[in-house]
Amino acid sequence: MSSAGGPTTGASWTQKPERSNLAILRFMVWLSLRLGRRASRIVLYGIAAYFLVFAPAARRASRAYLARALGRRPKVADGFRHVLSFATTIHDRVYLLNERFDLFDIEIVGEDLIRAAGVSGQGVLLMGAHHGSFEAMRALGRQRNDPVITVLMYEENARMVNATLAAINPLATQDIIPLGRMDSMLQAQEKLAAGHVVGMLADRGLGDDPRRTVDFLGAPAPFPIGPFRVAAMLRRPVLFMVGLYLGGNRYRIHFEPLADFSTVGRDQRDAAIAEAQRRYVEQLERYCRDAPYNWFNFYDFWQDGRQ
Repeated sequence: MSSAGGPTTGASWTQKPERSNLAILRFMVWLSLRLGRRASRIVLYGIAAYFLVFAPAARRASRAYLARALGRRPKVADGFRHVLSFATTIHDRVYLLNERFDLFDIEIVGEDLIRAAGVSGQGVLLMGAHHGSFEAMRALGRQRNDPVITVLMYEENARMVNATLAAINPLATQDIIPLGRMDSMLQAQEKLAAGHVVGMLADRGLGDDPRRTVDFLGAPAPFPIGPFRVAAMLRRPVLFMVGLYLGGNRYRIHFEPLADFSTVGRDQRDAAIAEAQRRYVEQLERYCRDAPYNWFNFYDFWQDGRQ
């Protein structure tokens, strides 16, 4: 069940910025590369414990999500595992962006779908979420000479992400297109025409973005409509994508068909957008239940913007 709505008001995830100190980040990058992944991972346990103790709002959000995804009351160990999974995927970016692919065991499910996009030369859109590691998929593409992957994201996020990536590896900032500029769609069209893959995360919007309320893990949740409107404007096939962290050094990347806007006419666009978003939420819910500790939205996802 879903319903479209106008701009939301009230609290938004954008009012809870992810703080980072680039000097500390650069030091952690240096330390991680010098000590290696196994030794430097010890720090992550302290970070996860600190987060659980001193971030009560995020802890409550984690508990509320886990109760829905696990279908039971989460234990302290579940919350710790949840935060540790998040910290691990952030830590692994250091190695993935510095092309230390030898450290990881990455499996791909649906690889034929992404390869077909490269062979066709027409490009394809990916719809992901803050669930698992989008970076694992992008890094694997660089390793295997698969189609180049460009990410569309909100401009403020793009600035923060580019600053973070530059601290890890300056070469990693070249495949991000900020949304909201006059030439954003033109850049995306050019990338697609060159046979590239263009990815978006479709589970978060900005405060003024229109949302559609969709049932998600047993309760209505607001999902932004904007990414699906962008997909309709770009008139390309869309794949659902998720890169699951499975523990240790293991990741599994999934690609699944989601929608195809290449033949959708203007009179069919709204219905096609609604159906694509419904399927997106359905697929995301399935992966949340299959890999619950990969959900990295540490705020009240169901109440966001409705208080």
